[in-house]
Amino acid sequence: MSGCGKKTTKLLLVSKKTKSARACLQFPVGSQDWSWCCHLPAAVLEYLTAEILELAGNAARENKKARILPRHIQLAVRNDEELNKLFSSVTIVQGGKTALLKLPHKYY
Repeated sequence: MSGCGKKTTKLLLVSKKTKSARACLQFPVGSQDWSWCCHLPAAVLEYLTAEILELAGNAARENKKARILPRHIQLAVRNDEELNKLFSSVTIVQGGKTALLKLPHKYY
């Protein structure tokens, strides 16, 4: 007999791993069938979050604070050239104002 109609208990005891867990990501992965398209947005979000939190943690450490405040996130984003360009139209609540400094333009 081939056993087509019977289910074994071993298959029921194995816990399923989510796509996010298989890709080692913290953000949820979509449920599309392509292999890379559902992992890419989650990986980008995770990278941006890690980058901002690292810079905000450095800003908090410079201000001798143990917790990251919205002000530290504001300072981290506005002091980084690429993040400032990406989040130029974003308002960070309770972030305060940053000093307007005229930085010299870099010519490539």
